[in-house]
Amino acid sequence: MNIRELILDMLMEMEKENIYSNILIRNVLDKYDYLPSKDKAFVKRVTEGVLERRIQIDYIIDAFSKIPVEKMKPLIRNLLRMSVYQFLFMDSVPDAAVCNEAVKLAAKRKFQSLKGFVNGVLRNIARWKEAQTDEVPKTFFYPDKKEHPLEYLSVAYSMPECFVKDWVKDYGMERTEKMLRAMLEIHPVTVRLKESLSMEEKEALLGEMEKKGIKADSHPYLPYAYRLTHVDGVRNIPGFDRGLFAVQDVSSMLCVECAGIEEGSFVVDVCAAPGGKSLHGAEKAGTAGHVLARDISPDKVALIEENARRQGIGNIKTEVFDALQYDAALEEKADVVLADVPCSGLGILGRKRDIKYNVTREMLSELPAVQRDILGTVWRYVKRGGILVYSTCTVRKEENEDNVKWFLEHFPFIPEDISGKVGHIPETGTAAEGYLQLLPGIHETDGFFIGVFRRK
Repeated sequence: MNIRELILDMLMEMEKENIYSNILIRNVLDKYDYLPSKDKAFVKRVTEGVLERRIQIDYIIDAFSKIPVEKMKPLIRNLLRMSVYQFLFMDSVPDAAVCNEAVKLAAKRKFQSLKGFVNGVLRNIARWKEAQTDEVPKTFFYPDKKEHPLEYLSVAYSMPECFVKDWVKDYGMERTEKMLRAMLEIHPVTVRLKESLSMEEKEALLGEMEKKGIKADSHPYLPYAYRLTHVDGVRNIPGFDRGLFAVQDVSSMLCVECAGIEEGSFVVDVCAAPGGKSLHGAEKAGTAGHVLARDISPDKVALIEENARRQGIGNIKTEVFDALQYDAALEEKADVVLADVPCSGLGILGRKRDIKYNVTREMLSELPAVQRDILGTVWRYVKRGGILVYSTCTVRKEENEDNVKWFLEHFPFIPEDISGKVGHIPETGTAAEGYLQLLPGIHETDGFFIGVFRRK
């Protein structure tokens, strides 16, 4: 198996079929599970890396090619992309070997006539890379940061300029650059250990992970949250099959913490898949309480059920139900309603790289209305005195703060002071007003928004 050819085929398929990269990578690595671990790691890193750095890589290729990237044959374009990624971000791979393998692959895939072109572009980039010093950095031909700040950030951090423009407007240049830098960092696997574990059980589990070569660091925000590195697949983490933990970002855990779920609470999660918040809420509600977890498709609900079975959570009921449809049977029944609504996902670009290439301006303009329609439906499920939690995994004010203002103006709710839940976290000044915008690079979480409201 030529692993570079495997990577090339995956990049081609992602570009042609617009398939989600995490699904494609998982399916391919499962199919070729017999490959050595180092080969599978190489395939995963290069494929994800090209997708993550594509804007930056294309800018560099265009600087050394007479033919613009967008006008190249798709196979040649992706062959150059994966080669340049290895040049710039994988020092362990010799440049000469990268060039030679690319030329061989071009010939093997019936592009014999373009071998010279591929070789020429790559060798010029390799020579340029080797010529760089601290005095003449690799970014010397990037857009000037002072004269063209938006274009510079777009290229240097491989982010569509339209997103950069919005974030600079909302958060300023310095904070936006911190966010962009954080989105390119390696993200550990974040897990939530079951809160019911005793100290002895917790220490035993962490010991099993250590023996497996997994480094587990406690997260500063929550005592049951851990960041895991050196993980070879989530299913291979000790305790997974026994349901001793859930893979979940700390931002999502904080959402449940801010909801104030107590023993005996009835919780309705209206957009629940894959079920992290539902199952976390079920733990807090205890055997005297229960959770109704709903989502729009059978596949999504099946995922919640699978996670519930693995974790041994019995006080949860799942249903296929569209959050936009009103359910009179739930009128004023819930102590807590969780509404983690469909959103642009711009807060999790560091984990889901496809989003930045697939989200359109039209989609962005339509989302706030959908979110408001859901809120305008599900608020009626909250008891008087109960809590509604509105959350998204984005950093856009149109989907977050603007929706909070709209909601409080139109429905009988008041902001719930959550400062006592998040006061130990830096830069949470709006928590007393009932909401919190978590930002990558500023907070040690994904980009995430939490708004908490109490019904009058």
